[in-house]
Amino acid sequence: MENKSNVLLKRYELGRLLGQGTFAKVYYARSLITNQSVAIKVIDKEKIMKVGLVDQIKREISIMTLVKHPNVIQLYEVMATKTKIYFVMEYAKGGELFDKVAKGKLKEEVAWKYFNQLINAVDFCHSRGVYHRDIKPENLLLDENDNLKASDFGLSALAESKHQDGLLHTTCGTPAYVAPEVINRKGYDGAKADIWSCGVVLYVLLDGYLPFHDSNLMELYRKIGRADFKCPSWFPPEVKRLLFRILDPNPSTRASIDKIKESTWYKKGLKSKHINFESENKDASSLDTETSSWHESASVAAEGKQEPIRPPNLNAFDIISLSVGFDLSGLFEEDYRRREARFIFRKPATVIVSKLEEIAKKLRMKVKKRDAGLFRLEGLREGRKGILSIDAEIFEVTPSFHLVEVKLSNGDSMEYQKILKDDIKPALQDIAWVWQDDQQQQPHQQQQHHLQPHEVQHERLPQLQQEEQHKQQQQCQPFASVHLVS
Repeated sequence: MENKSNVLLKRYELGRLLGQGTFAKVYYARSLITNQSVAIKVIDKEKIMKVGLVDQIKREISIMTLVKHPNVIQLYEVMATKTKIYFVMEYAKGGELFDKVAKGKLKEEVAWKYFNQLINAVDFCHSRGVYHRDIKPENLLLDENDNLKASDFGLSALAESKHQDGLLHTTCGTPAYVAPEVINRKGYDGAKADIWSCGVVLYVLLDGYLPFHDSNLMELYRKIGRADFKCPSWFPPEVKRLLFRILDPNPSTRASIDKIKESTWYKKGLKSKHINFESENKDASSLDTETSSWHESASVAAEGKQEPIRPPNLNAFDIISLSVGFDLSGLFEEDYRRREARFIFRKPATVIVSKLEEIAKKLRMKVKKRDAGLFRLEGLREGRKGILSIDAEIFEVTPSFHLVEVKLSNGDSMEYQKILKDDIKPALQDIAWVWQDDQQQQPHQQQQHHLQPHEVQHERLPQLQQEEQHKQQQQCQPFASVHLVS
């Protein structure tokens, strides 16, 4: 029989204690609705009010809502009673990374994996204007698949916290991992301070010991200020070079995340990772067909040896569903409007496909064919949130009238928005009749009459469909769908 005293707000069954601090305790719990394992951080309201930490708790909630990334612990929901605040978070079954390093140094490839995931998480946080300020193995958790998850954003700062000099001034962090400029109390760049801490973590992963250590705190700070450390003889030369660039006491010459990713050691590990991934998946069946396959099928079709491929048709219900008034997606996905854009063309499908291929070539992305009318553009290297992948789906309204929907399939939304704005829209502008997205609705500049895109999409589409149906009954020219990935 269920122990009702362990049931929280009729939603979660609390289990064992996972850890505790001055103001909070963290418990393992299970959702009574989905049966999902979660971690619940229980904060005592009275304690945080006494020491004035209410604003810090609010900031932590804001930050965790902002940094949704595969290598960051996710905040599912926040609940409260008169005396407690409850953070319901992703449960990291593997525990702290600290527990692994406490047993001794890690193999180089394992250390690279964790460091790579840490850099990806930190890079993503910085792109959202979030600075962690307490990066250390105790705050890096591991999930059931041994993937790293950055946690504990209690000391984090937002970009808006900077003073007029553009720097942060609150001294915080764990002494052995803190950057020298933070100790000096003259202001510091949050991103560069985080990078220093990442360098200390990398050293610990490879050696099992801290690069800066002393029982006397002032002496420890002096060592940090001078970057007084030595690398063991077994460290590969490229690792030593990278560490000396990261653990540079001068923040202005310290390696940036971009420079870290360009380093020999980092790229060597990335190459090895991709080779292993391809090896594991070379025998797996896939729905994707490379660009060359599409050209093959297209040429065969042109010779009459294969059925022409044509995009899916939009019926009246599809057209109505595009209307903002009937669009219920916003109820389910907050950033839906920022993830897609629609373009309308009075061009054959082959012209649109050629243009998409040009865009992919310019962006150095692979073009993969999925189903009729759907293409995927895929990046060749990892971005802040994995491989960037963009879908472009072509729909036929009439044989010479098409709607193309471009949307983010995988990766970082900010990277996608930049490519959409700087590359895809300008490239399609010369052949697009109108386009519509969340930011603006622009008719083609050569169009003589000024129609709002929503008129074209939702009111005039059925009319145009009827007008052209009696003119063109032939099938659309052979083409393939494209998926853009960067």
